[in-house]
Amino acid sequence: MSHYDPLIDSAAARLGRVLEHLGQRVSTAESCTGGGIAEAITRVAGSSQWFETGFVTYANSSKARWLGVEQATLEAHGAVSEPVVLAMAAGAKAAAEADMAVAVSGIAGPDGGSAEKPVGTVWFGWALSDGRVVSECKRFQGGRREVRAQTVLHALERLVSEAEKAAANRSSV
Repeated sequence: MSHYDPLIDSAAARLGRVLEHLGQRVSTAESCTGGGIAEAITRVAGSSQWFETGFVTYANSSKARWLGVEQATLEAHGAVSEPVVLAMAAGAKAAAEADMAVAVSGIAGPDGGSAEKPVGTVWFGWALSDGRVVSECKRFQGGRREVRAQTVLHALERLVSEAEKAAANRSSV
């Protein structure tokens, strides 16, 4: 058990409460986490009300096939890049017919890093209910388990933040 688990569980539960309130659904597109975000979401009782589909697209061919990421984008930028996670997030949202989606692609280690993209580099993409698709790059410390846990937590926390903004905007109308 990781010390991140209670934080991950709390973030997933908060996400569920907000999405249920909004009547919205979320989807995931995961590479370096191998389904960890979807697993955290489905630990929440009743998550079937707001989560139906997650994609584990570890290979580039899967990113292209299931999420519509252009092969040219993968070749030009590599899987761990802003253009790829933006396309993954938009593709997951569309394919799952969800209201929002998160995508992650990174280098969890212990190998695979480079000077430009060291181990711990993770790109995030969020396709949001208001139509925006936003990204962020993080560099996490620790071993493979820690990088993956930090990635899951950050992905969920940003989903919660964006869902809470949507709920606040809806309330102020």
